[in-house]
Amino acid sequence: MGTKVASRYAKALLDLAVEQKVLDNVNADMINLAEVCTDSKDLTAVLKSPVISPVKKVEILETVFAKNMNPMSMGFMKLIIKNTRAGILPEIADSFIDLYKRHNNIVDVYLTSAMPLDAGTKEKILQKVKLRYNGQLNVIEKIDPSLLGGFVVRIDDNQVDASIANQLTNLKNVLLN
Repeated sequence: MGTKVASRYAKALLDLAVEQKVLDNVNADMINLAEVCTDSKDLTAVLKSPVISPVKKVEILETVFAKNMNPMSMGFMKLIIKNTRAGILPEIADSFIDLYKRHNNIVDVYLTSAMPLDAGTKEKILQKVKLRYNGQLNVIEKIDPSLLGGFVVRIDDNQVDASIANQLTNLKNVLLN
């Protein structure tokens, strides 16, 4: 239930931000909100708590965010709290970020390797990705020594596993069957 509702609120916020020409500012605010909620389980608990009054929740959010947040973002959060939906604010922020990326044709590319890749290798991998995906690539790199070598590229539900660990697993399966 929360995800569908969060998506609707996020879509409404995106439309309003586009109309008011503050889309990038609101996106930065939603990234900030999502990060703070991820880092502070206490804030998330406050937002979800039925015991804490909406007025107190607004005061807390104003204390945490008001100085650095676009007035439209703050007004939107107050409206969400007034509508007794404060508990889904983190989900709304995440949904908004996803919608923003789609709106601006930004593709998240998760690149995991056993050790840091040199610039040339990384560029070759990204050139292959660009052949299949249009838009701006947002590369998120991760190091995972358990891969032993090679890399794994994941975009949405698609994954290319060119790791040594995967090749050894495949070889083992072939030999055992």
